[in-house]
Amino acid sequence: MDARSARIGFIGFGNMASAMAKGLIECAGIEGSRICACAAHFDSLEKRCKPLGVRAFKSPAEVVENCDLVVISVKPYLVGEVLSPVREALREKAVISVAAGLLFDFYEDLLGEGSRHLSTIPNTPIAIGKGVISCEERHTLDVDEWETFVGLFSPIALIEVLPGHLLSVASALAGCGPAFAAMFLEALADGGVKNGLPRQTAYRLAAQMMAGTAELHLATGTHPGAMKDAVCSPGGTTIKGVAALENAGMRGAVMRAVDATLS
Repeated sequence: MDARSARIGFIGFGNMASAMAKGLIECAGIEGSRICACAAHFDSLEKRCKPLGVRAFKSPAEVVENCDLVVISVKPYLVGEVLSPVREALREKAVISVAAGLLFDFYEDLLGEGSRHLSTIPNTPIAIGKGVISCEERHTLDVDEWETFVGLFSPIALIEVLPGHLLSVASALAGCGPAFAAMFLEALADGGVKNGLPRQTAYRLAAQMMAGTAELHLATGTHPGAMKDAVCSPGGTTIKGVAALENAGMRGAVMRAVDATLS
């Protein structure tokens, strides 16, 4: 098995799984026919699969039979129930979990010794090839399977390997973060609209600014504080805006948002 030929199967095909498949097909050049999926509601599954060319199956057993790498993408509380009937078949596959909170020990108990599994937390920008996948450093994939996983997903996501106890924090930043970033985008655009910009223009300007600032940091590694300072002239307009955000407690509010996801 390698990234050029591996067949990918999704057990569960909700928003996250669909985003992953979309990224693989539209941004990484994976043929839709190499991907299959099953879900609880077959009619809805077919509607999600058809535009991507993904094969829709009615059961987890069919998915496992028709793929090399199985992505577990059902709700965490359903994983045990859904996987138990295919437990033996999964022992012959590489299993990638995207179910939040289910780490190495859970899958080792569920699938048994000798199974090959990796727990991850992706985020939705993976759909456009700009995602993040946080991976638990403790896993049982063999070398070829790990290289296949990286080969498939590194074109569409930053792959970050972390100790298991930090995956939930990584999820707060990269998994919940898109919601926080979207709120900031909306609020920034509202400020533009308040001062006369057309709504769609304000969204485009704010979105491109956020994307460009993030890309600049990733490309240069410049400390965010230094990036902020570079825009703040003494007595200028930007530092006045920064002061207003500081007075409103923006930093503390963002940190409390991260804390809230972990409580």
